[in-house]
Amino acid sequence: MSTTLNENMLVAIPLAPLVGSLIAGLFGKTVGRVGAHTVTILGVAISFVLSVIVLVDVLGGASFNSTVYEWMSVGGLKFEIGFLVDSLTALMMCVVTFVSLMVHIYTIGYMADEDGYQRFFSYIALFTFSMLMLVMSNNFLQLFFGWEAVGLVSYLLIGFYFQRQSAIYANLKAFIVNRVGDFGFLLGIGLLLAYAGSLDYTDVFAKSHELAGLTFPGTQWGLLTVACICLFIGAMGKSAQFPLHVWLPDSMEGPTPISALIHAATMVTAGVFMVARMSPLFELSDAALSFITVIGAITALFMGFLGVVQNDIKRVIAYSTLSQLGYMTVALGVSVYPVAIFHLMTHAFFKALLFLGAGSVIIGMHHDQDMRNMGGLRKYMPITWITTLVGALALIGTPFFSGFYSKDSIIDAVRLSTLPGSGFASFAVVASVFVTALYSFRMYFLVFHGEERFRKPKHPESPMGAEAASHHVHDEAHQVHVPHESPWVVWVPLVLLAIPSVVIGAIAIGPLLYGNFFQSGVVFDKVIFIGANHPALADMAGEFHGWSAMGLQSVESLPVWLALAGVVVAWFLYLKRPELPASIRKTFSPIYKLLVNAYYIDKFNDVVFARGAVALGRGLWKEGDEVVIDGIVNGSARFVGWFASVIRFLQSGYIYHYAFAMIIGMLGLLTLFVTLSGK
Repeated sequence: MSTTLNENMLVAIPLAPLVGSLIAGLFGKTVGRVGAHTVTILGVAISFVLSVIVLVDVLGGASFNSTVYEWMSVGGLKFEIGFLVDSLTALMMCVVTFVSLMVHIYTIGYMADEDGYQRFFSYIALFTFSMLMLVMSNNFLQLFFGWEAVGLVSYLLIGFYFQRQSAIYANLKAFIVNRVGDFGFLLGIGLLLAYAGSLDYTDVFAKSHELAGLTFPGTQWGLLTVACICLFIGAMGKSAQFPLHVWLPDSMEGPTPISALIHAATMVTAGVFMVARMSPLFELSDAALSFITVIGAITALFMGFLGVVQNDIKRVIAYSTLSQLGYMTVALGVSVYPVAIFHLMTHAFFKALLFLGAGSVIIGMHHDQDMRNMGGLRKYMPITWITTLVGALALIGTPFFSGFYSKDSIIDAVRLSTLPGSGFASFAVVASVFVTALYSFRMYFLVFHGEERFRKPKHPESPMGAEAASHHVHDEAHQVHVPHESPWVVWVPLVLLAIPSVVIGAIAIGPLLYGNFFQSGVVFDKVIFIGANHPALADMAGEFHGWSAMGLQSVESLPVWLALAGVVVAWFLYLKRPELPASIRKTFSPIYKLLVNAYYIDKFNDVVFARGAVALGRGLWKEGDEVVIDGIVNGSARFVGWFASVIRFLQSGYIYHYAFAMIIGMLGLLTLFVTLSGK
């Protein structure tokens, strides 16, 4: 087998969905709905097949790291389009294209009755192209292009229902918050460019030890530490880490397929991938790693609490995404990069499954998303029920399901880490196991078991109940819409995602964490990627005796019992004693209010940043513009007018006046000259 991958095949992988996107977007009316979804699905399917071929070749020892096109050169600085394809990239390509393909197929059924059908397919194919350009890049310029492109397309997708004010607010919020993170990201790239003199990964990584010895000008801070923290601030925006997480729950305003695409395997995992790709830099800064660990731990635990009080089925899963991204970030922080990528992969499958399952429920419930109006759907939607159960079991880390292997590996790695902040992180990820099980099975029981609440009038506090009340619809006018299973284009992707949600963890844990997977075609230092300076993964290898032994031994571990406790508590509160949650809310109303308001972070941002920006703008307008600038301009005009009015009296038109003025002027000049000459 050749040790170099075929360049034309690599170029075709991102271009195939781009071509589909352009056809659906520019010629949507001509090709129609069928044509739009056919060309985009075909483009993503081609990308997926080629990505699988690339992964097989990479595992055989092939790799690629070269420039495809140089579009500008300034002095010694080159701006290039190039690909770096090693085992990390190949894995990401397969995950992104597979989940995207499932979302494309699912969208045929979910968006069947929606306007803008062709536009939607164009957007999601363009999103896939942008993500592929990001993960395949071999330089910071292309990385930044893909980074910004996924942000732009996510803005369009979250605001797809642009007639809704809530959707406009959500996409603007996502765009602005990501710009905050991207500012830090750009600063980090700028620092590396300034001191390494190149945008190419290979050149920058070759100088990583040299950069580690430098200090940031005017301070005692390490230059590499500052650069890595700046890069991670970008990841905090894209991967929704505290406090830049606020955009992600509101992004549920977009159609459900977008929730799966953005929040499962693509946009939100871009930050995790970026830190793993930059591991040769992060590995040389313990301060940056500790910062990452603490931020990830805060996100994993405190965002999980918010999932417990949500009533919108999509928002529960959104806060779950935040918590699981926190797990991945903690793994990056304790320097077990393969474990973070492993959880990224398993999470992509079961979280896409949960989002698409939620979408199927929403279809069955005639677009009602409030769980208080559901219940007992198991017998009406059997395929959605069983696949959602599979996703929930994988999410909480049930032994032998995919999420178990990746989550338990993170918990073990944090326990073995000695980095500052790892003690708090260890508590956070263990406590999050119980919280995750509680909100996941609260959702599951409220939706699929218990009383069939859809036969009753809508809950008065739910959006549909409030709308009915505003239109004075009485209880007797309530019409029962019996739920139904979704069409095959919806449930087939659920089944195809459920399969890896069960088996991929057991299959992949050995090669990814303790085998040679990340040594197959890796272009850079293999030892650095697995955390040479922080050997938690090496310590874990001594305790690993295969996937089956790991699953069997888990019955002795605390996380499994915490997960079981979370399921039992959810069953007791929402099936056995459903009246208890209301009394608990009443008893602990201050805590409940704090959680419902998401720790008041949004309100803080509105008051301090949004209103602060408005107040600053108004101050600059009133004081800066009207008082200072207009004062200078208008004052100058008034001074000129006054001066002109004075000078006007000297312009009499009489020659003898002018002659007299000239004589006086001449005498004045002579006097000045004699005085200066005397000195």
